[in-house]
Amino acid sequence: MATKQRPLAGRLLLCLAIFTGSAAAPAFAQVNFKTKQWSLQLDNTGKVTSMKSLALQKEFLVAAEANALLSVKKDGTIHAPRACTWNPKKSELALSYPQTGVEATVKVQSNDRYLRFELTKITPAEKVELVLWGPYPTSIADTVGEVVGVVRNKEFAIGIQALNIKTLGGYPNAESDVEPSYDIFEGGNKVDVKEDDMHKQLFRGDVARPTAFGAVLQAYCRNRGKDRIIENWAHTAYLAPAFQDGGVTGSKIALFGVATADVLPTISQIELKEGLPHPMLDGVWGKQATHASESYLIMNFGNANLQEAIAVTQQAGLRYLYHGDPFEQWGSFKLHPRDFPQNWVSLRQCVEAAKAKGVRLGVHTLSNFITTNDPYVTPVPDPRLAKVGYSRLSDAIDATAKEIGIEDALFFNQFQNNTLKAVVVGDEIIRYGGVSASAPWKLLDCQRGAFGTKAVAHAQRDTIGKLMDHGYKVFLTNYALQEEMSKTIARLFNETGLMQISFDGLEGCHSSGMGQYARQLFTQTWYDALSPELKGKVINDASMPGHFFWHTYTRMNWGEPWYAGFRESQLQLRLKNQQFYRRNLMPSMLGWFSLRPETTPEDIEWMLAMGAGYNAGFGLSTSLETLQKHGKKDEVLALIKTWEQARMQNTFSEAQKAQMRSLQHEFHLESAPGNAYQLTPVYNAYFKHQQLLKQPGEPVFSSFNFNNPADPQPVSFMITLAPTKESDPDVTFDQISIAINRQDALVLPIALKRNQFLKCDGKTVQLFNRQWQLIETIKLEKALPVLSAGVNEIVFDGKYSGENGADVKLEIRASGRPELIGKAR
Repeated sequence: MATKQRPLAGRLLLCLAIFTGSAAAPAFAQVNFKTKQWSLQLDNTGKVTSMKSLALQKEFLVAAEANALLSVKKDGTIHAPRACTWNPKKSELALSYPQTGVEATVKVQSNDRYLRFELTKITPAEKVELVLWGPYPTSIADTVGEVVGVVRNKEFAIGIQALNIKTLGGYPNAESDVEPSYDIFEGGNKVDVKEDDMHKQLFRGDVARPTAFGAVLQAYCRNRGKDRIIENWAHTAYLAPAFQDGGVTGSKIALFGVATADVLPTISQIELKEGLPHPMLDGVWGKQATHASESYLIMNFGNANLQEAIAVTQQAGLRYLYHGDPFEQWGSFKLHPRDFPQNWVSLRQCVEAAKAKGVRLGVHTLSNFITTNDPYVTPVPDPRLAKVGYSRLSDAIDATAKEIGIEDALFFNQFQNNTLKAVVVGDEIIRYGGVSASAPWKLLDCQRGAFGTKAVAHAQRDTIGKLMDHGYKVFLTNYALQEEMSKTIARLFNETGLMQISFDGLEGCHSSGMGQYARQLFTQTWYDALSPELKGKVINDASMPGHFFWHTYTRMNWGEPWYAGFRESQLQLRLKNQQFYRRNLMPSMLGWFSLRPETTPEDIEWMLAMGAGYNAGFGLSTSLETLQKHGKKDEVLALIKTWEQARMQNTFSEAQKAQMRSLQHEFHLESAPGNAYQLTPVYNAYFKHQQLLKQPGEPVFSSFNFNNPADPQPVSFMITLAPTKESDPDVTFDQISIAINRQDALVLPIALKRNQFLKCDGKTVQLFNRQWQLIETIKLEKALPVLSAGVNEIVFDGKYSGENGADVKLEIRASGRPELIGKAR
């Protein structure tokens, strides 16, 4: 409701009273709060009426969309206050919601860079379902950081920060508190983002959300004092148990408006002054530390082969060695005895041995996932395993009953995201095949004493709980067990000295019915339980971000290598993630890549150049066995060392980085004297030659054009077969012929087979097997054909030894003029 402002003189006197702390009338037309760079104004209904940059004298509030500072939800409806009074002596706002009978008190504190608002009192607290900070509408929308909660343009930025973990970033879109996000796995697709999403900005959360008029900033806090039945994780009915955290009282936020260059220093100040996590990596705040984006080697290791693994890590010039699958059991986190015969003691020995050589060890977890062989499950299931909900047995059953009567099928008759189909009665886990079509309700086709539990008789009216599980065929936790597991992971780090972790599977924490709140509690509990020697110093990441988690995690790291070729698997997702990292003020990472026996040095260098362009690290997944087989292992590891050393030294110019970010460019990097580097642009193109059945004597060659921006030079190429399911694996391709610009053709006297590489570096032609072991160096009778500067006509030919041969993939490469960069310039 709009109100008429007081005359100017009256308002100036009121503002003076506010900031000197002297007495003033409890009612006002406008109240103004200031920091050094920004002011925020409320009217006498508690609605935000101004968000202004003082230096620019520019208003950023979209007045037509303005909302209250704090709204409340009661009886399913969100209500704004209708009256607001200011007590300057106590620095408190009194908000009144007469339509609901709710009264609230908000403590206000003005700091150099930000304003602090805390809900210190609300009555009747038990009737309030949640409180909502905002949404605060702003005209700024150039860059919208949906997780960090900051919107910015070139000059100015406005941000919101939750100041405790129960205050959730975003809007309460769902009772589950799972924030909206883009899911690459939706519909079963794992290869990459959907085609129709290629040009969209893919958001993960909505602490800041773009709108038609600009953007909004928002946060909320839910009252969890009572059990609730909610929709959660593909279940239309899910029990969210009560959780005692003080309710909405104590919810608090910071709001700030600063010059864009001051955003990170402002958040740093907020962390320090408000007691939020403030991790320091090698003495530098994690969000600004150079090595927050360090790359790492993902490779299984153990007591027996640790020294080999360390040697490979050092050869690649990396400091972090990460075990991708260390645990035999998730839950108690027992390690694989083959790698660590004395469990955590053995891992501690590995950590100390690696530390002595300057290498830091890490492990991969799946957060609160619990394997069915873990002591939390068998032989006696822990009562804290997550339940979808409960019913009671309608009849007594003996230890052999295959049909089990239940009073209500509500929680049991949901089969989406119900992999194990398991229930628990007392200390027995029972699996069931289905539920009767109608009452009287029965669980059908039951397997008694599942997962090593004991089948026993149960009495009528005994409680039966539907266990929550995950598609990985694991059980999950309620909050109490989640907290215990999180502390167990912290204890593992404290007792071993591990220095890196990835919280994979954080969505498992949704099993508590608290969504993003539970995810962030899991990681924060771990962080708080770390020893002083480790707290803030352990690199940690996840695939699921969170607003409060932003303060704790080192980085996010998406991109999986399992679903397509080295360059293809989730490439567009990786690139879109770089936009996400930049707009959310966090270090960049490319995700995981897989180094396999067939991975080419050119593929590795493509990844390294892209990483240099984005200043993004990566995780390279491989094994000692793979590296032993790979014929170009030493070349690959040397490339990693050279590129990563140059990236971490900030060697590349912004112009060079821009070119490296383009998928149209490739580069080769070598070390040069004087701590310098030689950077060479590489120009390449891919062509496909197909087996065509034509009339006898009719030409079957392929003709291509290759544009060479570089100087004239002997041709470089790579030739491989690209088979399909229909290709005959025994058909070879021989009498390979390459002619360039009507020069004499290069004819290679070789029969190329499946899983072989024919490679020319502009000097020699060599044949390799699938693992890059050299088979043969081809003796050339004449010089290699020369690529001219500009467009080159390439005629490619050869003969198949039979029908249904694979397509032939031809890559032509040319090198530009090298540039000396680094210290020797």
